[in-house]
Amino acid sequence: MSQGSDSSGALTIMRYKYLLPITVVFAASLLICDTIGSKIFHVGSLNLTAGTILFPLTFLAGDALTEVYGYAVTRKVIWSSLAGLLLMICTYEIARLLPPAEFWHNQEAFDTVLSHVPRIVLGSVTAYLCGEFTNSFIVAKMKVLTNGKSMAARFILSTVVGQLIDSIVFVTIALAGIYSLDAMINIILSIWIVKVAWEILALPISLPFVRWLKQQENEDYYDKSTDFNPFKV
Repeated sequence: MSQGSDSSGALTIMRYKYLLPITVVFAASLLICDTIGSKIFHVGSLNLTAGTILFPLTFLAGDALTEVYGYAVTRKVIWSSLAGLLLMICTYEIARLLPPAEFWHNQEAFDTVLSHVPRIVLGSVTAYLCGEFTNSFIVAKMKVLTNGKSMAARFILSTVVGQLIDSIVFVTIALAGIYSLDAMINIILSIWIVKVAWEILALPISLPFVRWLKQQENEDYYDKSTDFNPFKV
């Protein structure tokens, strides 16, 4: 069990076996969700963005990162993933602007899909930072307050709050002016309900996984004197 300050010098990828794979899953989920996020699909009475399919994985990975490795490591992963996201959107824009070959007739379809990405990424970046840091902060603080007990409760509460913030910020920035207020509220609530339900249903998998990860990594970090400034990288 590790305790203490946010001295991240010793907390390196080389020290842990599974930090890098979890980081890859975290970052890849974010990139994929932002690419497919412009599609809205309908299930029963719920209207959801296609990104809802995979985005909860980032919160599960975020829970595991904070619970095992601590807030400071999670903060590095969040900012590193953001850098990858910005690289993706810049590359998409360059690809869209390149003149198509005379025999290639898919430019319109290419633009139709990827032209939505900049606004979605702006909303997603803002929502991502707000939601992920809120999620990580709650997990870290509750872990200290409960002395490591009630892991399921902190995972659920962090998701309830973090996902609500994420959904409100994302839909407001990405979809305002495109859909009516009623439709946006429906989308926000739908996304939030599904993501929270996803977290709860996944607990039989996530809790044993995190416990196993602690044993494998020989790490169980407590953020007792961590600087929670999200901009301290």
